[in-house]
Amino acid sequence: MKTSDFNFHLPEELIAQHPLEKRDNSRLMVLDKATGEIEHKHFYDVLNYLNPGDTLVLNNTRVLPARLIGEKENTGGKIEFLLLKRIEGDKWECLAKPGKRAKIGTIFTFGEGKLKCKVVDIVEEGNRVIEFIYDGIFEQVLDELGEMPLPPYITERLEDRERYQTVYSKEKGSAAAPTAGLHFTEELLQKVKEKGVNIAYVTLHVGLGTFRPVKVDDVNEHVMHSEFYHLEDDDAKIINDTKKNGGKIISVGTTSTRTLETIGDENGMVRAQSGWTNIFIYPGYEFKVVDKLITNFHLPESTLIMLVSALAGKEKVMNAYNEAVKEKYRFFSFGDSMIIK
Repeated sequence: MKTSDFNFHLPEELIAQHPLEKRDNSRLMVLDKATGEIEHKHFYDVLNYLNPGDTLVLNNTRVLPARLIGEKENTGGKIEFLLLKRIEGDKWECLAKPGKRAKIGTIFTFGEGKLKCKVVDIVEEGNRVIEFIYDGIFEQVLDELGEMPLPPYITERLEDRERYQTVYSKEKGSAAAPTAGLHFTEELLQKVKEKGVNIAYVTLHVGLGTFRPVKVDDVNEHVMHSEFYHLEDDDAKIINDTKKNGGKIISVGTTSTRTLETIGDENGMVRAQSGWTNIFIYPGYEFKVVDKLITNFHLPESTLIMLVSALAGKEKVMNAYNEAVKEKYRFFSFGDSMIIK
């Protein structure tokens, strides 16, 4: 299977640069994975595709303001760090730009010295390990000085940083938002519950590895980066009871999907646990837990479009994407949505 099999033409003007005023007013493409039939709806219509006894699984990770812009101590040379994951204590793995300035032992300052860091190691792909130096509580300092790490294809400034968070975000740790969940409002989630649909939560802290382009011609040779996940006992019980009672598991986003499929056994049962996953789902994969998927429209040749194709079939998905382009759907993080039923 070739990476180029997942390519499609995407006009630049279809890349959403800002969120809609109302989260659930985005468009919703409905794709029947059995027939390939397509319907065009709005996201608030998603209720029509959820049934009493089903369970909606949401990723409750919260995006860190993980982009820090500072300068080299003494010389003033500019640097940008993007925090990827906490290793331990105040040590973080991060991207550095320009990397040539971030040599081991170099100290950088942010916010006129409110925060400092020292480069302590260089790891795979040139990522830096830095150790922070500060007074007070790190999360509060980061909230004050950090910026939201919006994807590079979003060039407009985000006025309200909460619009790059889901309304149910809770566990801080992501370098990017689980964007399929951005369409939900608190009111819509209340309607989901009133319909008799269960809600369960997983946590997967989204790393940039999820969005990195596939650089190999043969899909089988691509290596995914590891991301931290967690599932609580109560949520595991909701998911397992749903499966036992014949209900459907509707995963919100590729991150929730990867978490569930990492944890699930051959019978589709899950158990509470934490760990790191580098699962790579592409056509040929047999799903154990997830029955339906709510997801955004993804980059050509990305691991995300491959995951979607694994659930609905490559031909059906590529046809749906070409239809989305034709119908001028909005793409990527702040774009429109799809439900695969």
